[in-house]
Amino acid sequence: MIAKEKFLNNSLSYLYKQIRKVYLNSNIYNRKISRVFDGGLNYVPNLSLLNCIIKSKERNFRIEDFSLEDVWNKIDLNDKDFKKIHSFYWLFTINLKSSKKITQNIISNWIGNYESYSPKSWETDTLAKRIISWIANSQITYENATENYKILFSRNIKKQVNHLINEIDNSSTLNDKMLGCAAIILASLSFNGQTKYLDFGLNLLKKIINSSFELDGFPKSRSPRQLLFYMKYLIFIRELLRDSQNEIPEHLNEIIYYLGKCYAFFFKENEKKFLFNGNQEINNRDFQNFLKIHDYKFKNNLNNLGGYAILSHKKNCLAMDVGSSPEKKNSSEYQSGALSFEFFHDNEKLITNCGYYQDFKHKLNIISKSTASHSAISIDDSSSCSFSKNPNGQNYLKTNLKIFDKKIEDDQDKWHISAKHDGYQKKYGLNIQRDLTFFKNENKFIGTDKIISKRGFQNLEYEIRFHLMPGTNAIKTQDQKSILIQLKKSGWKFTCDKEIFDIEKGLYFGRKNSFSENLNIFINGFISNEEEEINWSIEKI
Repeated sequence: MIAKEKFLNNSLSYLYKQIRKVYLNSNIYNRKISRVFDGGLNYVPNLSLLNCIIKSKERNFRIEDFSLEDVWNKIDLNDKDFKKIHSFYWLFTINLKSSKKITQNIISNWIGNYESYSPKSWETDTLAKRIISWIANSQITYENATENYKILFSRNIKKQVNHLINEIDNSSTLNDKMLGCAAIILASLSFNGQTKYLDFGLNLLKKIINSSFELDGFPKSRSPRQLLFYMKYLIFIRELLRDSQNEIPEHLNEIIYYLGKCYAFFFKENEKKFLFNGNQEINNRDFQNFLKIHDYKFKNNLNNLGGYAILSHKKNCLAMDVGSSPEKKNSSEYQSGALSFEFFHDNEKLITNCGYYQDFKHKLNIISKSTASHSAISIDDSSSCSFSKNPNGQNYLKTNLKIFDKKIEDDQDKWHISAKHDGYQKKYGLNIQRDLTFFKNENKFIGTDKIISKRGFQNLEYEIRFHLMPGTNAIKTQDQKSILIQLKKSGWKFTCDKEIFDIEKGLYFGRKNSFSENLNIFINGFISNEEEEINWSIEKI
């Protein structure tokens, strides 16, 4: 019966998608979204506001140096290049003294080829970026143009906004909805009489805020990268409203306040590159400067927020994932690294996670989500959470886990973090517990990992990994009783009470869409008791 219902639901879903596809490509839909009010641009944001969402780029290129008139007819572009070109974000690298006429001819040619809905060129993220870029770069895309061009330009932007309004609920990710929301609000402020756009954009913004954040302000995805993304776009929208002398909604001020506290917790006051749940090595200097220029000041003295514990003292900083996994719908960037930790000494990372390979179509994406890619314990060569692909090919959680019995202590002489997770309970009847104690004056870790059986003894294999940064040297001592780790500024010694521990090569994904070799220390063994205990230590030498 369940199989029949599933088949029926899948069939109806497929039929709906096919009907929707036909409708979007029909003349009926084209006429619907073509109904727009006349009127050209009357507000354009200062380009400096775009520094909030776009990395500062030198405008060194001249439009005269590009041959883009015929690019719209090319059929051999890969998906990545297609999105780049059709988003028009490359306009932010064009010198504003470039030929307005050539720029406007390129846009006219695009409209001539893609004036009506097209699945690829009108995808939410591509379309939203195009609207933002066309309006923000009006100095070359709009100024000193003919009246016919200005009418064509304005009508086409409004037509694209109409499509966004109709279809944004069908966007596959919240990030796309946030991007589309920013584009709708910018367009509403830029053209006279578009109160419908502004009302829709602000209502959509409120829905996104209500559905995306926990009470403490951290995104429900638990993704630090998404925290930064939301932070940038929400502040961008706030600055647009302020710059155009429009009222700023109280719920927007409120979420920025709470997000700012989360930002200060994870990024600002800890300028470390923590690689938890979708985060990567990033250079956040431009955004920090933007916040300073626009007088945004965020502080947070907490040591536990969003399911993370971060403790800092002098030269040392410890971060640990002590949060439950998110709901399935918010899990596209979640990695199964519960109770994994990272540690910095003197601005050098000693222990790391392996990071996240962003391209979900690549096999390294699912590898980077595995427990083995984290400085944590794994059982029977499996991850603490399992994943499955959604219709778009992204890996979402299939099974999840809960964190319980959490304790975080910051005493004068030591830090202590303890927590358990049930990620292996359903499959094996096991709970995992990790206790970390760092003695501040001695620069020494004492760690205990426990495998606690709830169904009686099972002879299963376990592994605990401690990943090192690329370029970090590690060697096992001649007596086979310890491993020496050499950073540029300090040396450390790893020891363990188990016989099988060694060094192994692995992969590091901390830099965007790339990977490199690194080393990891691993402990290997089999569960021999109903409560298996593995003790290890890392100390400065």
